[in-house]
Amino acid sequence: MPPEKALAKYRQIADHLRAGILDGTYPAGQPLPSEDALAKRFGVTRPTVRQAVAELRANGLVEVMMGRGMFVRSPHGRPSLTRPRGLRREPDGRYAEADGLRWSDAEEPVATRTDAPLPLADLLRIPPGEPMYTYQGLQTADRGRLRQLHSTYVPFSALIGTKYEEQAPPPAPHLYEALAELGHQLHFTEYLRTRMPLPDQAQALRLPEGVPLLHILRVALTDADKPLALEEFQLPGDDLELSYHL
Repeated sequence: MPPEKALAKYRQIADHLRAGILDGTYPAGQPLPSEDALAKRFGVTRPTVRQAVAELRANGLVEVMMGRGMFVRSPHGRPSLTRPRGLRREPDGRYAEADGLRWSDAEEPVATRTDAPLPLADLLRIPPGEPMYTYQGLQTADRGRLRQLHSTYVPFSALIGTKYEEQAPPPAPHLYEALAELGHQLHFTEYLRTRMPLPDQAQALRLPEGVPLLHILRVALTDADKPLALEEFQLPGDDLELSYHL
């Protein structure tokens, strides 16, 4: 039999630190050895240590505090940020996110025409390639500390016979007010998963290497369960939990 392939150095360091965190050698809230100390101990470079730490951050076991170092997080600990999910309709007809955050667009949203890819077409129950009005951009909140990538997709077929047949509707959440004005009673379904970001997404969200993002698709449906629009959120997944009221 061929010999087993040796573990990469960063993986060896990550496994060692993970075992120490789980058995209490490195207690929750306490600092880990510095990058220099770990590099010297394992005979590696600091970038290799950072790669190991990125894996532990993705596991939720390590928190890096700028200027202070690396600190242990309990595997049972809560993230520093909890965001309620859902929409509520205000008395004036506006739709607002349940988390109450005020998001600002990094750039003015501009509608473009795109063709529906298969995964989105499946959720919207339209043929793949059907044209859609699409808004995509980066949003920030809390003076830039919080970041998310936000997209709105509206199939052309959902707007036939309305004033938006020849002009783009607004992006969400104002889109939902526009749909309500057209006489639709709306409800929503969300689909949530994690995945690793593409390089440009990691850069926009300032994600360290090895940290996943939370990918949320929200479908707006009529009271007859016909999909009208889809909203997409991509959020940092390293120190965030989402709560749902059921």
